[in-house]
Amino acid sequence: MIDIRPFAGLAHSDHGWLDTRFHFSFADYHDPERMGWGKIRVWNDDTIAPQSGFPPHSHANMEIVTFVRTGAITHKDSLGNTGRTGAGDVQVMSAGSGVAHAEYNVESEDTTLFQIWILPDQAGGEPGWGMREFPRGERAGRWEIVASGEPEKDDALPIRSDARILAATLPAGDSVTYEASPTRHQYLVATGGRIRVNGVQANARDGIAITGEEAITVEALEDCELVMVDAR
Repeated sequence: MIDIRPFAGLAHSDHGWLDTRFHFSFADYHDPERMGWGKIRVWNDDTIAPQSGFPPHSHANMEIVTFVRTGAITHKDSLGNTGRTGAGDVQVMSAGSGVAHAEYNVESEDTTLFQIWILPDQAGGEPGWGMREFPRGERAGRWEIVASGEPEKDDALPIRSDARILAATLPAGDSVTYEASPTRHQYLVATGGRIRVNGVQANARDGIAITGEEAITVEALEDCELVMVDAR
């Protein structure tokens, strides 16, 4: 099954400093048909204005992955971690038993990012945070695993869930294939251009919910960047 969820039809909230689209129920947006996809609970498409951001707030029992598309995000948390994650790079936070954090765009331009929440395999545990640079040129024409429940095997940032977050960049006319399990759930979003997924066309920033497929072939109809989660 491949279900295209058009970007224009996603729930939308504009707070001035934050312009966001919700792929799944979040905050004041509630749709019982979109409470998640497998273990994927949240996928927000955020634009954060310069010199603004999310003030300190708390989370628990969630794996939070931030994929920065343009600009940069600066993180600070109650564990003493601080860091700046730039375009193309990724940060992860395992909220565990509880952590407070703030995320700010201290740059002079908009920051755009995907914020992805994945349910952990087990509740509790020590919270943690990490970031890593992933040069876009190294994933040209291929999938790169950027976060994983098996971080040593996949050479990726660690998350505490049976899931993988992958990224790829494709020029128009190229394609990439992912060997999937039909019992798992994949969610895919492309930025920058149109794509075709197993023959089904989607536009930039559409949500593509996939399950039951043994292989996922993405063809780039225009230059694009792909972000996908594969989860139980």
